[in-house]
Amino acid sequence: MNTATRIFLTLTVCAMWHVSAAQFNQNQAIAHRGAWKTDNLPQNSIASLQRAVELGCAGSEFDVHLTKDNVLVVNHDNDFYGIDIATATYSELLVKKHPNGESIPTAEAYLLEGMKQQKTKLIYELKTSKLGKERTLYSADLAVQLVHKLGAEDWVEYIAFDYDACKRIVELDPNAKVYYLNGDKTPAEAKKDKLYGLDYHFSIFKKNPTWIREAHDLGLVVNAWTVNTDDEMVNLLDQDVEFITTDEPALLLNVIHNTK
Repeated sequence: MNTATRIFLTLTVCAMWHVSAAQFNQNQAIAHRGAWKTDNLPQNSIASLQRAVELGCAGSEFDVHLTKDNVLVVNHDNDFYGIDIATATYSELLVKKHPNGESIPTAEAYLLEGMKQQKTKLIYELKTSKLGKERTLYSADLAVQLVHKLGAEDWVEYIAFDYDACKRIVELDPNAKVYYLNGDKTPAEAKKDKLYGLDYHFSIFKKNPTWIREAHDLGLVVNAWTVNTDDEMVNLLDQDVEFITTDEPALLLNVIHNTK
């Protein structure tokens, strides 16, 4: 293969990738722990992720803990059907199953499933370890390593309640899209620390009514959680927030459609 042909093929592949990567849905709907509610699916399951994709959500949020033997697993609570995740091995967690028969997903399995499509982003919530800061930061290290190993950077955006974990992710990957969840940092502070955006409970924005505008003026992206009523959805859409995290993604998608 001569040099000209090699360059042509490289440019063609790059162009195809950019077209493909641009196919992510451009609405505001983020399914909270996947789209689980309507069909009574287990939260944070592969099935709830698949349903979020089927609905056409812009993103599907999922929560990640670290096991005793350093396996990243997807679950909201600190325990998986009574088994404490932080002090259990992954194999010990496999004793229990979700009601639909799924085992607790590893973060790797969840990401690989999500990467089968290019419509719905994967919103990776790094859970704060009850075992302390060191363990939380180690979870952040492993998260970035995993995303890079899988080549999942275009799919994944990170959220966390631990501000130091947010900063660690940015340090490890300056191109990562990282949002802070806790609600106690101003838009200016988040911008200073090179975060991509704010992801606060909608009540925080009500208490600080200038923050959405301030965030946008600074070039930050805004998400609000967990918004489950149409009135609150419309209020936030009227303020041009980029994303809304909800347990009712079908309702939000309908509200978005009706407000256009």
